[in-house]
Amino acid sequence: MPTPDTQHALRRRNLSRVLRAVAAAGPMSRAGVAARIGLTRAGVAPLVDELLRAGLLVEAGRAAPSGRGRPGSELTVSDRGPAGIGAEIGVDHLAVCAVDLRGAVRARVATDAANRRSEPGPVLRRLSALLAEVTAQIAAEGLRPAGLTVAVPGLVALGSATVVHAPNLGWREADLAPELAPATAAYDVPVPLTVDNEANLGALAELRLGRGPDGAAPPADFIHVSAEVGIGAAIVVDGQLLRGARGFAGELGHVPVYPDGRPCDCGGRGCLEQYAGERAVLRAGGLTPEQAAAVQPGPGARSALLARRAADGDAATIGALHEAGTALGIALAGTVNLLDPRAVVLGGALAGLAPWILPSLERELALRTAVAPAAARRDGCLVAVSRLGADGPLLGAAHAALRAVLDDPVNSIAPAHPPQS
Repeated sequence: MPTPDTQHALRRRNLSRVLRAVAAAGPMSRAGVAARIGLTRAGVAPLVDELLRAGLLVEAGRAAPSGRGRPGSELTVSDRGPAGIGAEIGVDHLAVCAVDLRGAVRARVATDAANRRSEPGPVLRRLSALLAEVTAQIAAEGLRPAGLTVAVPGLVALGSATVVHAPNLGWREADLAPELAPATAAYDVPVPLTVDNEANLGALAELRLGRGPDGAAPPADFIHVSAEVGIGAAIVVDGQLLRGARGFAGELGHVPVYPDGRPCDCGGRGCLEQYAGERAVLRAGGLTPEQAAAVQPGPGARSALLARRAADGDAATIGALHEAGTALGIALAGTVNLLDPRAVVLGGALAGLAPWILPSLERELALRTAVAPAAARRDGCLVAVSRLGADGPLLGAAHAALRAVLDDPVNSIAPAHPPQS
């Protein structure tokens, strides 16, 4: 006979399966839920009732008849209750958004900010003000934070809120929790805080939201490459992030592409960022540091400038992007040979520059990967462009913050209320 602990774990798992099924494919009937997760209707009924009482599911009209018996009501996830809060600290901006269980963005604020070489404290206090603005907006709509996930352009110690090194911010060993604690303490139930690399969260957004031009879901195995000022990557294997022993996997920007090449801030030589990073491309495209600095801060502002110059036929910019694509292809070839992913997905600022980067990138991959080009086109690694673009890390952070609710609805049932003034 199952022990009480085993029964509790099974109930928690099945509640999660029901909630995830409706969140992914709803509205759907109880019979549809049962068929989707492989339980009987009798087994699903009490789970649905519990999620209805908790306010995580709601009934949304009559379901279409599916056979004998009376038609039931359709189920959908609630547009009230828990919300995932995502925040992003960029070199040039800060942003916060909230998504509900349906995946809809319910609030979003952003501000341009020159964060390079700024101390963490002032940056995090500005971010806390944006968090307060978003949580006030969603509270007015009957939503409460279920978690906060912060995307940063740097290395984050596994299982911590400590940014070990964010070179483009100039941060080392920065613990974000003390400054952000007041923003997560305004509710009766503590709001979990997670900090993660922006490329990892961009990859999670691809898994949750990414769709190809034909509407197909992303593959379960891919490499997500993103860029703001630096270049990062996330490796997804069988639908899960490959984080590495310390959580530092994916530092593609510091893979050497020309071993005797330009010196890098990391102490190495010939790193990818020295040829495909934003500063390198701006320099190769003929923009002086003064011209680059004069661009209005904001997410992707300088990449948008490069795209405009390339679209206008500027030869230096086109050549710089061609060189960046070559370096990126060289760096990715080793990863593709080692991991054999189904796809490489270009996200972040790279998505907007793809028309000028892709030809040289794909040529290098074809030359340097073990699979013959014809087979690669048919069965092997494809290069795709994210449709989420620069929004990927922020949306990925917000959806990651909802994971606790989807994984364990039992412990999310107790409502949290902001303190009364």
